[in-house]
Amino acid sequence: MGAMSPPDCRLYLISPPVIDDLAAFVVALGEALAGGDVGAFQLRLKDADEATVGAAVAALKPILATHDVPLILNDRPDLAARFGCDGVHIGQDDAPYPEARRLMGRDRIVGVTCHDSRHLAMEAAEAGADYVAFGAFFPTSTKDAKTRADPEILEIWQEAMLTPCVAIGGVTPANCRALVAAGADFIAASSAVWSHPKGPRAAVAAFNTEIAAGLKARQTGA
Repeated sequence: MGAMSPPDCRLYLISPPVIDDLAAFVVALGEALAGGDVGAFQLRLKDADEATVGAAVAALKPILATHDVPLILNDRPDLAARFGCDGVHIGQDDAPYPEARRLMGRDRIVGVTCHDSRHLAMEAAEAGADYVAFGAFFPTSTKDAKTRADPEILEIWQEAMLTPCVAIGGVTPANCRALVAAGADFIAASSAVWSHPKGPRAAVAAFNTEIAAGLKARQTGA
């Protein structure tokens, strides 16, 4: 999957829904990236206008590129293509997959939200999606989760499908180990990183520690 090919499991960072101070967030993102391995970054600015999205992409892309982290824009494949993002993430109510792929081309990432549905995920994978996202696995304050997923869906997906899967929704360092052990290729986190009491660098370090423990449990069957 291009720049997002997973070494078993990686952290998938998601921006806060609103970035009031872009310069301050660039610093926070740098801190997060210094905390350990990050596999992808999604810019998810709900209801932001095109100028705001464009300014955020321009400010964040250089630091992400320095760390070889792809910048994935949420919801808007037209803007993702226009602003030169590395990928786009679409929900079930956003642009359909064929349109997103047409706009993004074959070489950039297109990921699809599939809630708690293996059927939706299989449709997306068969269409050519680079990853599918399941969730929410836990209560989340970042967005209004429509569905609640069970870790078993990750186990079944990992056994049957090659397309990487992302576990999303209320994920924290304290609860992510079981999702990694179940088979998640990526663990998505937003407020657990940006609102961490010790800062984003400590949060990413904690996630990486728990991901490693989850991978060990997956390999040993513990």
